[in-house]
Amino acid sequence: MTRMIADLPETMRVVEITAPGGPQVLQPATRALPVPGHGDILIRVAFAGVNRPDALQRAGAYAPPPGASPLPGLEASGHVVAVGQGVSRWKLGDAVCALLPGGGYAEYVTCPADHALPVPAGLSLREAACLPETFFTVWTNVFLRGRLKAGERFLVHGGTSGIGTTAIQLARSFGARVFTTAGTDAKCDVCMKLGAERAINHRAEDFVPVLKEAGGADLILDMVGGSYLPRNVRALADDGRLVQIAFLTGPKVELNFAEVMARRLTITGSTLRPQSVEAKARIAADLEARVWPLLADGRIAPVMDQTFPLNQAADAHARMEGGTHIGKIVLQVG
Repeated sequence: MTRMIADLPETMRVVEITAPGGPQVLQPATRALPVPGHGDILIRVAFAGVNRPDALQRAGAYAPPPGASPLPGLEASGHVVAVGQGVSRWKLGDAVCALLPGGGYAEYVTCPADHALPVPAGLSLREAACLPETFFTVWTNVFLRGRLKAGERFLVHGGTSGIGTTAIQLARSFGARVFTTAGTDAKCDVCMKLGAERAINHRAEDFVPVLKEAGGADLILDMVGGSYLPRNVRALADDGRLVQIAFLTGPKVELNFAEVMARRLTITGSTLRPQSVEAKARIAADLEARVWPLLADGRIAPVMDQTFPLNQAADAHARMEGGTHIGKIVLQVG
């Protein structure tokens, strides 16, 4: 049977998407408390991470998967307040952070128990809230799909984004040579301090010749798309891999595949949210075994930008889309 703490409320505060549009369509509302199903837990949310997919969903371009909450929010931290049937790992009161199918912009959220992870030793709930979405994404795309190995040259675009700051630290920790792009000299300095060998201000310098001079990138992680796609191909070393995870400037471009064939290049990509419950559980297990110890030891750490109250989610989205932030933006809920 479901176990839960006493005196849970029947309703909760949330932020909902009132219509497709800009940040202003995010509005406070009240919803019924979700109930954990078989294999699920219910989390009282302390903090919720803010991510680019949230903005895409808000704009009407990234629909939740079937059965998921229509509320935005793909990661959160907090305490377990109810445990569904079939769950043995978590007990009431446990501090966790979790990858969510949706619903994080709320006081309470359910998720599969196997998608939750313990808060790493030494990290606050605020810091833990911004781990799941970026760390799941980087691990699966850089290390599983991208097969990054020690000694390889790795280029990540947007080095001061949540994805970028995570990718720089993880790649460096596993022995890769890290290159990155950013939009200002100050952001490039941040990337260098995080472990990048070379940070390229893309407003002043072309990343393609920089990578070519270094021997070409063995792996590129890109979320820009558009005109970057053919440039990424030119920047790859022979037998290099390009992993695409988003398209900030558009998914369509003309590309000459003769170069892809002649130099034996691999172009692939993925999105995290539509993957199966089982696939995400495997990623969570990998992270706990191989990455969580690095967080607990202080060898890597989330880079934090700004915290907003839940009812100011619109302001948080405006900051994210303004492009001046460095690292992760979170909402304080509880």
